[in-house]
Amino acid sequence: MARTKHRLTPRQLDLIARALAEPRRVKLLQQIGACPEPTACVSLQAEHPISAATLSHHIKELENAGLIVSTRQGRGMNLRLQRDVLRAYLDHLGSI
Repeated sequence: MARTKHRLTPRQLDLIARALAEPRRVKLLQQIGACPEPTACVSLQAEHPISAATLSHHIKELENAGLIVSTRQGRGMNLRLQRDVLRAYLDHLGSI
């Protein structure tokens, strides 16, 4: 199965760089990416000693950058890594 190459805009490249400049967001992204199934937001909060508002802010930054997608499930939220976006960003860095 051939992979389609995801193209990132200059704005998205900037948003991703800003999102990944925060070490806590990198750890959150690693945790989300380590799960083959969508990750429940509450499971992230259980492992990170931060307020719900701070966690929500970090998730919003990752989502605005296109690195994750969130879906509502009742009162909770599930998060999934956008591997094609992350791969495209890493490819861009590799071409510098």
